[in-house]
Amino acid sequence: MPILSKNSQLVLGAILILLMAATRSHHFFSLDALPGASWAVFFLAGVYLRPAWVLYALLSLSWSIDFSEYLWGSGSTFCFSPAYGFLLPAYATLWLGGRWFARHYEYGIKGLTRLASAFFTSVVSCELFSSGGFYFLSGRFVNTSLAEFGERFVRYFPSSLKAMAFYVSLALVLHLALRLVAHRHSKARLTT
Repeated sequence: MPILSKNSQLVLGAILILLMAATRSHHFFSLDALPGASWAVFFLAGVYLRPAWVLYALLSLSWSIDFSEYLWGSGSTFCFSPAYGFLLPAYATLWLGGRWFARHYEYGIKGLTRLASAFFTSVVSCELFSSGGFYFLSGRFVNTSLAEFGERFVRYFPSSLKAMAFYVSLALVLHLALRLVAHRHSKARLTT
């Protein structure tokens, strides 16, 4: 993946932060019509933003949003349990999936295959960590079993997959459009 300039990374980072803040929770700034973008934000940050500290910043942001919802929003502690710690490896798998794709990026069909592979592997891993952690460690479920977790996975995973696919597809379209514009711009410069 071509490395973006520092300014471009700052702009994209700000957009990703705003997207996460606007879609993560049901607070006064929330855009309820849009699906949650947190998973896609971690994946896309792995693809486009080079500094490794971005992962830690996004983890801190997600925790801050959740905690502020607890303090000033509903006051619900439903999601805060020992399982909450499983969001760390869940989000890290998304970020690492994005990083892997960025290192193996290639324009064309091979690149799309790699994107699909990185996307699907990281989203399944994230779901296993986040939902598995919540199911087995939150204390909200009695008599847990792998069979019941499998049923819950099959029931809830498609909505997580759909939300992430929406944002990653949007990013792919924007990426290709910007690449086309840049290519035409450089081609026009060569002919003048």
